[in-house]
Amino acid sequence: MDQVIQVLGSLLILAAFVAAQRGVLDQSSRTYLTLNLVGSAVLAVLAGHEKQLGFLLLETSWAAVSAWGLYRSWPHAVTVSDREPPESRCSQR
Repeated sequence: MDQVIQVLGSLLILAAFVAAQRGVLDQSSRTYLTLNLVGSAVLAVLAGHEKQLGFLLLETSWAAVSAWGLYRSWPHAVTVSDREPPESRCSQR
């Protein structure tokens, strides 16, 4: 059963990659990022269960980057460029 779940997780990531390469999905789209997040999270859980540390590191990092991209894609997300520069805070004193 683990093999079936592992293949499904891999297929999610591969589907996003192929769609991006064919111009169907933008790499910053929520669909692309969600497919990557879910697929890599599934693979990370399985890697942890099997104690495959290199694979766990790769998939956890992949999931974290995808999650960060998803977070930034929401309208409420604040980017570094949206924040007030430190110089302006100092000059208000």
